[in-house]
Amino acid sequence: MKFLGVNKLIEIRQLTKQYGHIVAVSDLDLEIKEGEIFALLGPNGAGKTTTIRMLTMLTKPTSGTALINGYDVTRELDKVKKEIGVVPQHMNLDQELTAWENLELHGRLYKIPATERRKRIEELLQYVELEDRARELVSRFSGGMKRRLMIARALMHWPKVLFLDEPTVGLDPQTRRKIWDLIRRMNSEGMTVLLTTHYIEEAEILCHRVGIMDKGKLIALGTPGELKKRVGEVVVETFGGKDTGYKFFATREEALAYASQVDGDVLIRESNLEDVFVELTGRKVVD
Repeated sequence: MKFLGVNKLIEIRQLTKQYGHIVAVSDLDLEIKEGEIFALLGPNGAGKTTTIRMLTMLTKPTSGTALINGYDVTRELDKVKKEIGVVPQHMNLDQELTAWENLELHGRLYKIPATERRKRIEELLQYVELEDRARELVSRFSGGMKRRLMIARALMHWPKVLFLDEPTVGLDPQTRRKIWDLIRRMNSEGMTVLLTTHYIEEAEILCHRVGIMDKGKLIALGTPGELKKRVGEVVVETFGGKDTGYKFFATREEALAYASQVDGDVLIRESNLEDVFVELTGRKVVD
């Protein structure tokens, strides 16, 4: 999977957020290019959501700078708002309104003219496959339907970049894959996507690049393939005693040679991003 963009759509320099003595995000440096699907991966409390909140102007940075398409998130709020669409982790639709009314309200807030607004709502409801439920109260929607409607709402004003904070948390596997398909489709049509997740599979399958965060710091950055090469692309798990052992190798031949000398049961498999995280931090992503 390749992205073609060369423009820096998001530029972050020394971005820091501190709550009293607690540093939620520390000296974050990051660039995200136009047309990229980028994930911030890490456990709860790693600083992923705080980073998103700063980039979407919900939280003011303690220090550092962040630009969205050249606009400063602390000084050019109105310009930044036009560039971004935001899908928060927690559902914040108006449940007493219909799907159409939720989009209508959002369109009015962005002062989209009535004729254009109507056309855009029709397009987006069809886009997220909710056109048959347009006049139904959101309170009757499933979790997956609500998530798709939130994505449609975030796209109402034609943003250049879409922020998704844990977009599939709490969803069943089938619905999760439907959201993945929607993200891929948006990206194929030119949308830049920045998402946070603690689902390893989600980051590996969807993203051009991944940034791994832990305790407020960016500890690794690269494509999923590059990050796995960093520790070894093949893992030998050994079972025996109290804990499972893990040893990493660059090739399957090296792994097989090692496994042949091990007493007891072994498992040879491809490494994943959780292996990278554990090797770098000594703990699991879900911790």
